[in-house]
Amino acid sequence: MISILIPTYNHSALSLVKELSNQAQGIEILYEILVLDDCSTNKKIIEENRSINNLENCSYTESNINNGRTFSRGILANNAKYEWLLFLDADVIPKDISFIEKYINEIKDNSFDVIIGGCAYENKKTQKNKVFRYTYGKKREEKAADLRNKFPHKNILSGNILIQKDIFLKYNYPYPNNIYGLDNYFAFQLFKNKVTIKHIDNPIYHLGLEDNEVFFNKSINSIDSRIKLLKNEPGINNFDSLIKNYNFFHKSKLNIIISFLFRLSEPFLKKRILSSKPSILAFDLYRLGYICNLK
Repeated sequence: MISILIPTYNHSALSLVKELSNQAQGIEILYEILVLDDCSTNKKIIEENRSINNLENCSYTESNINNGRTFSRGILANNAKYEWLLFLDADVIPKDISFIEKYINEIKDNSFDVIIGGCAYENKKTQKNKVFRYTYGKKREEKAADLRNKFPHKNILSGNILIQKDIFLKYNYPYPNNIYGLDNYFAFQLFKNKVTIKHIDNPIYHLGLEDNEVFFNKSINSIDSRIKLLKNEPGINNFDSLIKNYNFFHKSKLNIIISFLFRLSEPFLKKRILSSKPSILAFDLYRLGYICNLK
């Protein structure tokens, strides 16, 4: 009935797999859980993940090449035996004990091609070096289903997504690449091809928060990927506001003025973003300045 697919890199997926397996067995469904290690370097974590093979209907394999999360998902999808795929990141845990059951009920209804459960962040004090990732997640990613369903294709978080196998294989980015921003590529393919999406309140807790500087750099690098892959796509301005701004400002030559102001304000904006009380407004202004500074 359902293939649960988890790519991982230097992160133990054992606790997550045990929880998912217990939930699936509790409702007596046909399932499999496939974990693919993307050439991890942490030997302790690798050894712990290998014990996943001892669990019923669970499999753990290791890649000898670091292909990136998106391509790893493609490998997992090709190896899956069921027609519904539930993709989860390794650094999450279901918020609710009926997590799998809620998705199974959606499969039985079978009215949509994609079901997205959403994500949440625990309400607890966060380490200073991770507070930017936490703040961004709380303000931009943690949304109720009724809000996400207003713009279903613009609220895709691939770390908790149920999708039909043929749809995923058709629109997933097909090449091995560790660039960031490929979730945006995938979301636009679903938007462009009118794939039906439903958001439900079935979140996971995102536990593996990245360091402030790491998340900041990944976010900025993802802008380059988005523009490279999508800026010339027909209809992209109706989907991606960041690329819409990029196209408008470069066409109107206003990017010259904004780029100049950005170079003056860049140190201040970055300091506010990476402070103990991160400013998401400063982050938005930084990204706008950054795209105007691109050739």
